[in-house]
Amino acid sequence: MEKHNFYLLLIMTASFHLCMAQDQWDLKQCAAYALDHNTSVQQQEIQARYDQLIYQQSKLSQYPSVNFSNSTGLTSGRSIDRTTNQFTTQSIFYSTFSLQGSVEVFNFYSKRNTIAADRYMAEASEASIERLKNDLSLNVVGAYLQALLNKQQVKVNIVQIQQRIAQLSNTRKLIKAGLLPELNAVQLEAQLAQDSASFITAKEAEIKSLLYMKALLNLDAAMPFDIQTPPVDSIKLEPLSYLQPEALYQLALNNFPQQQVNRLRLKAAHKNVEAAKATMYPSISLYGNLQTGYSNARNKAEANGYKLNGYTRIGIVERTKDSVIVPVRSTQYRFYADPFGTQLANNFGNNFGLSMTIPIFNGGSARTSFQRAKLKIKAVELQQQQDDMILKQEIYKAFSDAITSLQKFNAEKKSQEAAKKAFDAAMKRYELGLLSTFDVITAQNHWYNAKSQELLAQYEYVFKMKVLEFYKGEGLKM
Repeated sequence: MEKHNFYLLLIMTASFHLCMAQDQWDLKQCAAYALDHNTSVQQQEIQARYDQLIYQQSKLSQYPSVNFSNSTGLTSGRSIDRTTNQFTTQSIFYSTFSLQGSVEVFNFYSKRNTIAADRYMAEASEASIERLKNDLSLNVVGAYLQALLNKQQVKVNIVQIQQRIAQLSNTRKLIKAGLLPELNAVQLEAQLAQDSASFITAKEAEIKSLLYMKALLNLDAAMPFDIQTPPVDSIKLEPLSYLQPEALYQLALNNFPQQQVNRLRLKAAHKNVEAAKATMYPSISLYGNLQTGYSNARNKAEANGYKLNGYTRIGIVERTKDSVIVPVRSTQYRFYADPFGTQLANNFGNNFGLSMTIPIFNGGSARTSFQRAKLKIKAVELQQQQDDMILKQEIYKAFSDAITSLQKFNAEKKSQEAAKKAFDAAMKRYELGLLSTFDVITAQNHWYNAKSQELLAQYEYVFKMKVLEFYKGEGLKM
């Protein structure tokens, strides 16, 4: 009786451990949380924003470049007055202002092709996010189904222990009545101990599968977590006839993010070739400059009366011989600094022009860039071919796996039904005293093993079918 209590306590402890995880997540919640919190997805989202910034900057580069500059300072000793371009020895406080602008008006479409290439690369980064999300969703579904399988295995082991305890209790009654020997109880107790070990192993597998789910979802390992257990029979599956591999391959070529990434990268590579080629041809730019300045050494003179410097004779009166004199006067000036605003207006100047740059020799950098861009096209094309080939192989393998798993499930189902009939027949003979306990245990073990294998085959079949459906490009559904 004490041993019975031990096994019941073992089951209750495991059940209590399960109850500690209050929140049960369904597959939709798991997938959504994983997509929002996975670090790889977040890193790719940062890369996508980075590439988007490159694209935005590339678009802005086609507009004029305008800069304002100011230089303010103090000079002493012999120097040039920046506003008059004359030498002076006095200390000068000066300030100059300049506004420059330039725009490339023609460059054989180098800039336009660069902008297009950056746009395709930004779109490829966005598609890469979807590729990572697809891969993550597939991993979550696989882990979820594995956790479901392990949970079901624990339940099978619990039922097995409960039935073994009931069988042992009934056997002891028969022993007490003198209908069976004590050996039968000993054999059942040994089998019950083995069943308990199997239960502990199954429980460990369940815990590990839930820990793996936490890792996929980026959850704290100490956080209580459990998953819902929908009946596996309620999971909808499409008929295999609707999932022919060649049709799925054509759909995947158009819909799968990795294939979209390769197509966009190939377009970007072609545009980069055109942009690199254009750098070997002349470019034409329009430029302009506005400038003015101020200096405190620049003074303005203003008449401020006259000064009498004496008289001078300018002639003689012929009749009287008297001298004719006139006063000698000089104009007096008042000097003051030219006002800041006036100087800026008077010193204003500008220049505009058209420039042409013709590449003649630049160390081979332009031609090397062109050759590298062409090699990039070949590299992307090879990567595209490789990814398409891998995709096709994966689809055909998934189709083959689905067929094999269906056949295996049907076979295991028949095996379980046969084992159940054999066990029922063995129990009837055992109750009549026509069969040994060892033979009953053997028949029961065969049945439990068959049930476990059937359950494993069913979950494997569901998973393989979900993987096959995944290649339709419609996401994962449960």
